[in-house]
Amino acid sequence: MKRAEQAGCTAIALTVDSMPDRNNETLLRAMQSDSRTCTQCHINNSHDTLHKAPMYAGLDMSRVHNLMPTSISWEYLDKLRKIVSVKLIIKGVVTGEDAALCVQHGADGIVISNHGGRNEETLRSTLECLPEIAAAIRGRVPVFLDGGIRRGTDVFKALALGATGVGIGRPQVWGLAAFGQSGVEQVIDILNRELGHIMRQAGTPTLASITRDHVIATS
Repeated sequence: MKRAEQAGCTAIALTVDSMPDRNNETLLRAMQSDSRTCTQCHINNSHDTLHKAPMYAGLDMSRVHNLMPTSISWEYLDKLRKIVSVKLIIKGVVTGEDAALCVQHGADGIVISNHGGRNEETLRSTLECLPEIAAAIRGRVPVFLDGGIRRGTDVFKALALGATGVGIGRPQVWGLAAFGQSGVEQVIDILNRELGHIMRQAGTPTLASITRDHVIATS
């Protein structure tokens, strides 16, 4: 955390939804059929924690599991809040109760995330979690939605249901893999263009004019 702050980071994000191991069936199948050697980030072509990437330089990654507690408690968050001098964002919140407690314990922002659905594959989508979290936060801190954003209309729905902003994961990676920086820029341009189209269709000239009235709950 101190390295991040010294490097100029204005916020620290604590991920709270990835404490235990998960069943990586898809990853294991892919590793069995992929004979390439991935030496940029991993050792011995395995998906291990002994990272070699420059961001881990100077850290003993053989002790990586000791860097996180076996369980995230509110006492741990209180301790972290005292240590972190910049903004502290909690990522991995999916209930209104936890979101309210995060604010109570000093969080400066919330990221609604289920870790790409990879940890517990029976959870609600993050969009379904959004309304109750927005109601619990009541505008006290920013609320960001992570996961499932594929169209500008998805951005519109998230904003309508109370999100301050959204995170874009896989689409920008696809753009990067295909065309590099220009691919990422194109992905963002497409999303912005689609968002502009649906805003015109809905009669919402500004982001602030997008409200809950512009979406219909089906359950």
